Amino acid sequence: MQLILRPYQKSDIENLVKHANNFNISKYLTNKFPFPYEKKDGEAFIQLASSHDPLQIKAIVLNDEVIGSIGVHQLADIYSKSAEMGYWIGEEHWGKGIVALAIKEMLQYGFKTFEIDRIFARTTHTNLASQRVLQKSGFIFEAELKGTIFKNNEYFDELIFGFRKNQLI
Repeated sequence: MQLILRPYQKSDIENLVKHANNFNISKYLTNKFPFPYEKKDGEAFIQLASSHDPLQIKAIVLNDEVIGSIGVHQLADIYSKSAEMGYWIGEEHWGKGIVALAIKEMLQYGFKTFEIDRIFARTTHTNLASQRVLQKSGFIFEAELKGTIFKNNEYFDELIFGFRKNQLI
């Protein structure tokens, strides 16, 4: 298994759309991640992912095929020493340890690239797989916010997990 994180390329569009066009993925992400996920959505995303300097969003590539995305986004103002991490991979690759490897690499990149002390991730109380991969990756549970997420006409609790720079080995 050859896993790399790299910048998105225009040629990634077909595989991006293939893996992203899945309700089981979109149901856990913000409404900015549409379902159905069409070619125009992928083109807009690749343009957005390519527009940041330094790079904030990377393609998760397994054996030369884009299978997902991972990003670290530094916050501003009084939150400027924190960044939020987000990720997803195609459903056929769930449960194989791929996201844990991507998170490990992105933590190194995030702390090296941005002047931050903390990277955090948010998930719903129903996304047990995401909770597990964050804990497996060394993230520590920080907070539970009751009923703060409204998605698909349903309320969800938001769980926040954090990773501090001094946790890096």
